[in-house]
Amino acid sequence: MHEKATNKKRPTQAEVARLAEVSQSTVSQVLNNNLAITLPSGTRQRVWDAIQQLGYVPDGAARSLRTRKTYTLASIIPDITNPFYPAVERGIQDVAERHGYDLIVYNTDGIAEKERKCLHSVQRSRVDGVIGVFFHTNAEHLRPLLERNIPVVRLEGRAQELGSWPLDTLYIDSVGGAQTAVGYLIGRGHGRIGMIVGSKGPGPARLLGYRQALTAAGLPVLEGLIQAGDFTEQGGYQAMQALLSLSPQPTAVFAANDLMAMGALVALREAGMAVPEDMAVIGFDDIPAARLMRPSLTTITLFQDKLGRRAAEMLLERLDGSALEGGRCEESPYQLIIRESA
Repeated sequence: MHEKATNKKRPTQAEVARLAEVSQSTVSQVLNNNLAITLPSGTRQRVWDAIQQLGYVPDGAARSLRTRKTYTLASIIPDITNPFYPAVERGIQDVAERHGYDLIVYNTDGIAEKERKCLHSVQRSRVDGVIGVFFHTNAEHLRPLLERNIPVVRLEGRAQELGSWPLDTLYIDSVGGAQTAVGYLIGRGHGRIGMIVGSKGPGPARLLGYRQALTAAGLPVLEGLIQAGDFTEQGGYQAMQALLSLSPQPTAVFAANDLMAMGALVALREAGMAVPEDMAVIGFDDIPAARLMRPSLTTITLFQDKLGRRAAEMLLERLDGSALEGGRCEESPYQLIIRESA
């Protein structure tokens, strides 16, 4: 014989307040992570202990009706399989969660049509804000979101022109990063340096940095030493094979991202060439696997976790009204990490 199931009453915010011996408004401030209100850490901890003890779950629908917010952010990235982007997403998520927001991630594969579909989707989903890496989307394409008071932070490979719209940009100086990488190779005595580059996203800016570094050192820019890839290991592998077919071969190669650099290392190993003795290789991004490769990969780090955190902070500054009117353009740091491959 089965006992009749009973409906357990859902814990309320008032019950949390009574157990924690605080006011209901204090519970609300803790749940909403209201940093404008200073609360002792012990008080916050008592509230969270009471929430856990009672199994209290905030009513998200009610909160959305009350605040006219969804408490959801969207992130749009070109390649979820590229280890660079999950590291950025981790930084975004850490900040979002700390402020009571959920995060939705969209993958576009760097395809223009998918970027447009993602933008339409976030409009329909009524997210509160968007952080995006766009290969085909410009400021005008983002205008419908801004007109609906949905702030946007773009992650770019170079500085963007500021406009009257509250469109923010967080950028890595891809030109400067590429100049640093190629300049290091030149300083090591390499005069015939190849480049493996992608045609989309930060590729053109990193190619420009490669050209400028050679020109500044008085070295010729030889178009045959520039080979196209598609920001994947296979793209780097094929481009490296093309460089190996040249006579004379380059003595060093700069790849526009780490995945292409890793593909290049595979091609060199198959050709029986030692790195860096026969050919030096430098990548760009410093994905987690870069330090685990053998040889470990010299590369440009972009501090992905910090990049994601700052992008989320910029978005939340728009949402809480603390950002100045008009667009902002802020540079994020990079650094050359010297390892075994160069």
